[in-house]
Amino acid sequence: MNFGGPISQAVNQAIKNKTFPGCVVGVVNRNGERQILPFGNFTYDELSPKVEENTIYDTASLTKSIPTGSLALQFIDEGKLKLTDKLIDYIPEFNNSDRENVLIKHLLTYTLDGYGLASAISKIGGKSMKDITFSDLQNLLLTHNFENRPGTVFKYTNIPAALLGLVVEKISGNTIDNLADEHFFKPLNMTRSTFYPEKFSLDEIVPTEKDDWRGLVHGIVHDESAYICKKEAKIVGHAGLFSTAPDILSFLEMLLHRGTFQGQKYFSEKIVEQIGTNQIAELNDFTGLGWELNQPRFMGDYCTPHTFGKTGFTGTLCVCDVKKGVAYVILSNRIYPKRPDDSTAINIFRKNIGEVILK
Repeated sequence: MNFGGPISQAVNQAIKNKTFPGCVVGVVNRNGERQILPFGNFTYDELSPKVEENTIYDTASLTKSIPTGSLALQFIDEGKLKLTDKLIDYIPEFNNSDRENVLIKHLLTYTLDGYGLASAISKIGGKSMKDITFSDLQNLLLTHNFENRPGTVFKYTNIPAALLGLVVEKISGNTIDNLADEHFFKPLNMTRSTFYPEKFSLDEIVPTEKDDWRGLVHGIVHDESAYICKKEAKIVGHAGLFSTAPDILSFLEMLLHRGTFQGQKYFSEKIVEQIGTNQIAELNDFTGLGWELNQPRFMGDYCTPHTFGKTGFTGTLCVCDVKKGVAYVILSNRIYPKRPDDSTAINIFRKNIGEVILK
């Protein structure tokens, strides 16, 4: 395995274009071969720390799949949860106009057509995120209405993963962070994956953004709603995981082995197959079970109908193709010092890397 040349070329061009100041790209195949390539610095200041293999990044929405969606899939495997179960069977306080129609499958496939949390918050008396309380967020999550009947439209927002986090906590009687440690991070030796980045030195963690509310966001979760919840000691299902390229590769390598790895079973082969199978063909769209699926826009033109992965707003991505026997991760802070107007630049870069690895 040697992708160093073409990956270096793509990364160096992205740094030159100020897509990000630095990144780590890691690749693993089913045989366990790995290549981990760090580039650049924490910031555009050349005196800032150099990015290393084990540099810690805020993974943002990778959290939705690792660990939240994956915990739900384990519970489905174990018979503790069903795709056809109603959300209100587990969260009876969920109380919007569609409360009887929201199924667990809708949470895992993002087929709830509602506002994202930030958009919905803007409609609450003109409040901005810095004025919102944990109680505001909780009330919004449990009461805001959808635009269309659940299951009829694919709409990617934070809402489904946030609700799914409540479900897995209710089933287990434990918190997402503890569940992640117990079910995945400890057995897979993901020692630098955590919802508590404060236990590491800031010299090991890449900053994300300079915002008008918190100043330099460094060593704290970037996602505003997750940040508000964390202040109340509440870990949420849609954001907040900090991790490294080697740790994410360990999780992906387990998936390449169809859920059983180094003598321990994490998922059945059936569940791994469902992750890589389109769940919403009737909507003329693509999504796997708990993961994004078949997205050439950021996976590149060599992805297949069974290539699955997950993006993160901060500039992260992980992709797995079980049939091809290869997976990869990209960690970057593309929103430093300020988030760009759109995701065009980072998706061009992601696409380029995908076309190197998946070819």
